[in-house]
Amino acid sequence: MQILPDDQAALNHVAVREAAIIDRAIQWCDLNSGSRNVEGLTQQLGLLEAEARRSLACQIERVPLADTIEVGDTGVLTPQPHPPALKLTMRPEAPTQIVMTGHYDTVYPASSAFQSVKRRADGALHGPGIADMKGGISVILAALEAFETHPARESVGWTVLLSPDEEIGSLGSGPLLAKLGARGHLGLTYEPAMPDGSLAGARKGSANWRLIVRGRSAHAGRAFDEGRNAIAGAAILGAALHGLNGQRDGVTVNVAKITGGAPLNVVPDIAVIHFNARVPDKAAADWTAEQVAAIARDAPFEGLSMELHGGFTRPPKPADASQQALMDIVTRTGTLLGQDIVFKSSGGVCEGNNLHAAGLPNIDTLGVRGGDIHSENEFAWPESFVERAQLSTLILAKVASGEIDAQALKRLRLETL
Repeated sequence: MQILPDDQAALNHVAVREAAIIDRAIQWCDLNSGSRNVEGLTQQLGLLEAEARRSLACQIERVPLADTIEVGDTGVLTPQPHPPALKLTMRPEAPTQIVMTGHYDTVYPASSAFQSVKRRADGALHGPGIADMKGGISVILAALEAFETHPARESVGWTVLLSPDEEIGSLGSGPLLAKLGARGHLGLTYEPAMPDGSLAGARKGSANWRLIVRGRSAHAGRAFDEGRNAIAGAAILGAALHGLNGQRDGVTVNVAKITGGAPLNVVPDIAVIHFNARVPDKAAADWTAEQVAAIARDAPFEGLSMELHGGFTRPPKPADASQQALMDIVTRTGTLLGQDIVFKSSGGVCEGNNLHAAGLPNIDTLGVRGGDIHSENEFAWPESFVERAQLSTLILAKVASGEIDAQALKRLRLETL
């Protein structure tokens, strides 16, 4: 492959708009859109929709998401509403289809003191969501704005899905990701790259569970024997869950917290165990789910009942043949731009896991270079906005020219399903 004049013209389109690409991401970060801040998410959705209408001549659709169920700290089940996902579509009948995904929710609640972007002394942008991933959304739009000037664009259709619930597991948007993954040929997702520019290769799968333990309340002094201590039961069950660690290679189970309880003079009748598992492959996921179900089925002592909620929301994403082929292609594309692309395995998860499970080969850390995500030290390097937008622009251009055979990558992926 080489950079042709039409490719270079599209790359130049990105470069001359650097300030605008960065500035709009900063403006988006100034609006809180924590995953449970429905009002802020709705406002953010409006800003993104307006920007898409201004910059792209595509079909724009708000896709409603069903409410999901959350298990509270005291075992109460409550519906969690989600604003719509934003779907952008161009040339849906083109022979090759690219799926690009991102999320407009962040981990920072409306009550957080971390609410705006500042520039650090070393030049980095420091702010909520600047890397994860409002910066990535700006990169998506910049790449598409440039690609739509390329003469070969007509051979490629693309769909962008921006979801409001990635940081809480994509429970509402998961069905949309599965549908797009089954239909597309190549996936591009815009989680931040590592601070050194490396991208995620193989990813573990992830499950989140809540195990509700119900006992019987009683006075701790007068009628202790009449009670059934849910907290004590949860502690025993939590230890059993922790005991799964080390039983199978690559499987980890993290008992994150036990909630519920009662005053010191009351035998507690409710407890909730909140826990997560990470697994390297489907066989390990099946084993883990079976072990968890068995632990949740057998009460540690008489008088307790258990209720298990949750499961695997992010299936494993191993470096299979299609992924390895795609990683090699992206590395070669980066070389054309003077970018040294390196892939590293990750225990983290994202929408790329969902797309891969649906049969879509994908690269899922094409966003800006940054670090300290999910903390109040989150940052992004401003020069990486153009860098990463140009990488995506060139990938799209090479798919359009046929130099990257996205359909062959899809066939390779389907062979492993």
